[in-house]
Amino acid sequence: MAELPVIGAQLSVLDLDRHRDWLFERDRDLELPEFSMVDILRAPEPFIAMAKEKLDGWDGRLGIHGPFSGFELDVKDREIRSLVQARLDQALAVCEALGATQMVIHSPYDYWDLHNLDNAPKDRERRIAAILDTLEPAIARAEDVGVEMVLENIQDCDPADRRAVVEAADSPALRLSVDVGHAHWAHTMCGAAPADRHIRDAGALLGHVHLHDTDGYADRHWPPGCGNIGWHAVFEALEICAARPRLIVEVREFDRVVEGVAHLERLGLGC
Repeated sequence: MAELPVIGAQLSVLDLDRHRDWLFERDRDLELPEFSMVDILRAPEPFIAMAKEKLDGWDGRLGIHGPFSGFELDVKDREIRSLVQARLDQALAVCEALGATQMVIHSPYDYWDLHNLDNAPKDRERRIAAILDTLEPAIARAEDVGVEMVLENIQDCDPADRRAVVEAADSPALRLSVDVGHAHWAHTMCGAAPADRHIRDAGALLGHVHLHDTDGYADRHWPPGCGNIGWHAVFEALEICAARPRLIVEVREFDRVVEGVAHLERLGLGC
């Protein structure tokens, strides 16, 4: 039997003390969410110092959630695009200071694109070009400092759209993330393929997975076991995807992270 994957979590710097033993016992992968917020990106030093102190002696893989609020990566206004690039650069500077090697960024694709992306012959190519134009300086810096940006599905319905961006970038600094809860919402409400198919589509390009449960009606971010996601299918897809993505439980209530991982452990899927 294959060795069970060790499951990590998204935890606030302020929650690290409460989860220290659980995090350290297996050197679980960790994602810090604070640095997605503009006010913290403007003055990140206290949070960086706090994180480094609390993680002293821990040997897991560290990532952050990058900024996303108020913009999309395919922004067409070049003045606004410059601001987006500045935000991404601030977040990569945080990665450098922390020694973080992964940063989550958000996909701009949504349900509208499922039916409208090919209205004109070059629309699909123009969309990819706009995203990569925005990401160009971030990809260059990420390559230099050894950070892997992972493009997460938010309202995406067709995982091939996001994959096409990563394939066009052709860089180790840009890979795919699958948010299982978001994929399940798209499956339930928009008729998209189920979450396991998103993982299969990503294949060897998969670098990161957000694990949380939902009923499919809304973006619940419940602990695994509280919704109706088919977890066995998700982990079967992970087993054959030819990648070793970071498996990050991302729930709204940080004090329920261990509960969610324990459910997956009871199913024999992770530890």
